[in-house]
Amino acid sequence: MKGIVLAGGLGTRLLPLTKITNKHLLPVYKEPMIYYPIKTLINAGISDIMIVTGGNHAGEFLRLLGDGKQFGLKHISYTYQEGEGGIAEALGLTEDFADGDKIVVVLGDNIIENNIVKQKEAFERQKEGAKIIIKKVPHPEHFGVPEIIGDKVVHIEEKPKKPKSEYAVIGIYMYDYRVFDVVKTLERSERGELEITDVNNYYIKNGLMTYDTIDGWWIDAGSSHDNLAHASQLVIKTGANKVD
Repeated sequence: MKGIVLAGGLGTRLLPLTKITNKHLLPVYKEPMIYYPIKTLINAGISDIMIVTGGNHAGEFLRLLGDGKQFGLKHISYTYQEGEGGIAEALGLTEDFADGDKIVVVLGDNIIENNIVKQKEAFERQKEGAKIIIKKVPHPEHFGVPEIIGDKVVHIEEKPKKPKSEYAVIGIYMYDYRVFDVVKTLERSERGELEITDVNNYYIKNGLMTYDTIDGWWIDAGSSHDNLAHASQLVIKTGANKVD
């Protein structure tokens, strides 16, 4: 199984900080933000990792991460996303790297308190399809919200005015080989992006989606200045990427 960290985009919500660097390189306590999703993958036993970068500061990832030896990796692969075409577009750039394997995708600004070992192992046992991870949150209307009936997710709605559950789909996704064919069928949304929610709804529609919840806190550290500051406070108080 291979791991992908999506760290493209222009980071406009964190201006003026992102005038001088990519948002995923901003500090969260004493480490760059990008370290946390990388460690999420490594703690789950994934050692073959690709970083999707973008914007005007892509070279800084190479200077920071190098070949991955500081994480105990043999190497890290890189690719580049032009502009802000969406999460699904960025994912589509990794097809050759995935090479038919199952993949675990982590958004570069998502930080979790614990780990995804159990969720990843469950997906390894899953013969086909995809898995999303969900978390109960105070304001689900700010996220992609899963509608759950029984033990199944039947639909995901992006930032709904009237959420159909108290859960958010967090930025950790697991897919089989067919995800790249799905991405190729997508049409751009009103904001000009290929939406990951459309990918997930394809799997749901075809009965190929499972879900898991996650213990501990989760934060989308790159979504606002407040969240960036709060992420540091959470890491200082409780730590992150704990290994059982």
